[in-house]
Amino acid sequence: MTRPVFRFAPSPNGQLHLGHAYSALLNRDMAREAGGRFLLRMEDIDVTRCTPELEHGVLRDLAWLGLHWEVPVRRQSDHFDDYRAALDRLIDAELVYPAFMTRGEVRARIAEHEAIGERWPRDPDGAPVYPGEDRHMSLRERQALIDEGAPFAWRLDMAAAIAHVGTTLCWEETGQGPEGETGLIHARPETWGDVVVARKEIPASYHLSVVVDDALQGITHVVRGRDLFHATGVHRVLQELLGLPVPRYHHHDLILDDDGRKLSKSRGDTSLAALRDSGATPDDIARMIGVPSSAA
Repeated sequence: MTRPVFRFAPSPNGQLHLGHAYSALLNRDMAREAGGRFLLRMEDIDVTRCTPELEHGVLRDLAWLGLHWEVPVRRQSDHFDDYRAALDRLIDAELVYPAFMTRGEVRARIAEHEAIGERWPRDPDGAPVYPGEDRHMSLRERQALIDEGAPFAWRLDMAAAIAHVGTTLCWEETGQGPEGETGLIHARPETWGDVVVARKEIPASYHLSVVVDDALQGITHVVRGRDLFHATGVHRVLQELLGLPVPRYHHHDLILDDDGRKLSKSRGDTSLAALRDSGATPDDIARMIGVPSSAA
């Protein structure tokens, strides 16, 4: 039998915090318990925000915590061709379309509807679902805009994708969703609308790159935060469309701040580096997040 394969996949666009430590150590511990492998992946597809300096800080923090991983580390920025190949398959199957509406145009369209009392649908994260009017453009209209240099994103035609799959999608959940969901979960990708799968200058979004990476690395167990539970529905659609294997999923608790919000790099929540500089030890971090000592 194939050994289980787990991974921790941070984005080096800021400093790691306690939430990252929890996810990394949980992946390490679950891999140990299952007699499996533990991989590290740098999700640095956004090459403007992800820098070598920040990646070095991530590696330093993880090593300080006592983590060991297989080498080489997979870096998304080294594998754009993999994502482009997956995107081309979706384009050839006519399951994606170039979307040209700006954020301002989307807000204006939503405001028009809500001004007459019509509630605009929101995705599971609370963001407005994309209007999708570009979906009905002719090939000539699309090409004219592209030739003019109009910015666009490739969006998955979710209705067409679901129809193409033609079956109910599920995944095996060994953790819990926001409402305690566990066991066999029925995916609801339609609640996301036409999600972005790539941009003009970047050949993949998070949704597309993560399913491609997990497949190419042979990941059998995806252990990640509960905030990504509903996104698994999108990932299941893409896996089915691209003929990719389906890992088991385990969505874990989030480490929250004193106001009940999940920790965030963008808000500058206390980093592991700052805790280390203040005198904290790896064992202190383990106690703070409620996992066994890193040295255990």
